Amino acid sequence: MTISPPDMPFPSPPDYAPFKAGPFRLSMGLMPLDLTDWIEPDTQCAVELKEKERLLTERHDEVFAALPEAAPGSAEALALLVEHLPSQFPEVYKRNGHRLDNLATGQRWEIHASPLHPLDLAGRLVQEDLCLMQRQTHTQVYHLVGASLCFPTRWRLADKIGKPLNTIHAPIPGYAEQLATIMDKFFDRLKVEKPVWRLNWSLMDDPTLFQPTGHGRTGTNTDITPENAGDTLWLRMERQTLRRLPRTHDILFTIRVYVRPLAQLAAQPDRATQLAAVLRALPPSMRRYKSLPPFMEAVLTWLDRAAGKKRF
Repeated sequence: MTISPPDMPFPSPPDYAPFKAGPFRLSMGLMPLDLTDWIEPDTQCAVELKEKERLLTERHDEVFAALPEAAPGSAEALALLVEHLPSQFPEVYKRNGHRLDNLATGQRWEIHASPLHPLDLAGRLVQEDLCLMQRQTHTQVYHLVGASLCFPTRWRLADKIGKPLNTIHAPIPGYAEQLATIMDKFFDRLKVEKPVWRLNWSLMDDPTLFQPTGHGRTGTNTDITPENAGDTLWLRMERQTLRRLPRTHDILFTIRVYVRPLAQLAAQPDRATQLAAVLRALPPSMRRYKSLPPFMEAVLTWLDRAAGKKRF
């Protein structure tokens, strides 16, 4: 059910820059999270939630999955969001008994009478994608047991649902050797009262939010040149949060995607310098994983020019 959304102010998307110059090191890069900053609605709220609804209507099995054991944690995640959103964003979300109204989109959700799976409904409330991780007794490690994943960055939910952490992250070069044990220990020790967040980045030649494939591209894309790289490439950034749910003790992983044209760095020479240094420091295996080879030389030349090292 929908209501007529009024015109209302929203904060602009934050200006994240999750790349820092220096030697490449594979790390988790975690920072403490203030739960008042758990969810980040902004000026793209209505547009992105409309796109979620389209994907959940047209491609539901590709963007949502939940195993039976996900039910308690999914209900808890939904309850936390229904409590959090009206409290932190009263100008957007209104709670009326068992109903939650989103004034940005005009949507009206019956929380307790919804025919949707609770994690499916939770994913429709926010711009973030939601992944539920649960420790399995037969493996003693965390598995992905449910997800509302409308905006994946080159991974398919069908390939990951039900799988443990090490299998989910297996395509990342160096993960098994450098991060697998650290990640397993972190998930075991994450405390309810100490949620965390991190940033991730990609450089892509497509701004589409729904991108389930594309890792490992090679060759050269001759359509992308040092002259047009700023207009044909996009920085895709992910703000990820991890929190342990207080009742079920499952872990809820949120992923918020931000896409910006690379051309913005033409006015930010310091960031252009940083990104060029980061790209040059990446080992070949990570360059391939991030599908950078098709435009690597073109983007480096463009970034050097934006940094003032070369003339356009």
